[in-house]
Amino acid sequence: MQYAILAVEADADFDARNDPALAESYWASWASYVAALGESGVMTAAAGLQPPQSATTLRARGGSTSVQDGPFADAKEHLGGIFLIDVPDLDTAMEWAARCPAAVNGSVEVRPILPSMG
Repeated sequence: MQYAILAVEADADFDARNDPALAESYWASWASYVAALGESGVMTAAAGLQPPQSATTLRARGGSTSVQDGPFADAKEHLGGIFLIDVPDLDTAMEWAARCPAAVNGSVEVRPILPSMG
């Protein structure tokens, strides 16, 4: 089965990415996790995301479109990255999610991928 591991990080985690005192350990934890996923052969795709301030939010309502810079919601946690994995079951997906660095200070959501439409 295919699952998405959604890494949700706190603002402090996004700040740690560029903090000279914290960046090295922050990125090392992610490099280790990505390497483990890759070596296991379960990862089918992955993408880290830029901070929420770099987002552009689009909404189409009643025939008109509105565009807003930045995230739409004022939240304390934001999606920081996505990993797609192919594993036998939810229990295995949860084991990989528990190893995700975002689980320490943020949260990790696991969702099954919809079957192919074609």
